[in-house]
Amino acid sequence: MDLSLQTHEAGAWTVVSVGGEIDVYTAPKLREALIELVNDGRYNLVVDVEQVDFLDSTGLGVLVGGLKRVRANEGSLRIVCTQERLLRIFGITGLTKVFAIHDSIAAATDT
Repeated sequence: MDLSLQTHEAGAWTVVSVGGEIDVYTAPKLREALIELVNDGRYNLVVDVEQVDFLDSTGLGVLVGGLKRVRANEGSLRIVCTQERLLRIFGITGLTKVFAIHDSIAAATDT
C-alpha cells in the first residue's frame, strides 16, 4: 500500500495527515516531508495517524527523528491517534512517554 500525506495549518501548528502504511518502503517519504517542514521553519507539528493502517519500527523511527528535529529548534511534535492497535505500539515501545498523543487535531493544537 502507498502512503498519503496532506499538510495544512491550524493556528500556530502545521498538521501532517498521514494515510496508508508507514513501513520501510514508505517511511522515507514521511521523513522527507518532516525534514522539509522543519527546514521551512515549521517547528510545531502535529502528525495525524488516524488513517494509518500499519506502522512498523521504521515509521516509529521517523516520528522520533522528527521529534528530535523540532526540539532542536524549540518546537514540538504531537501525535493524533485513537486506534487501539497503534496506541498499543506506542505503549509497548515506551513512546507514550515521549510523544504527546491526542484524540483529535483540535486537542493537539490547543496550546
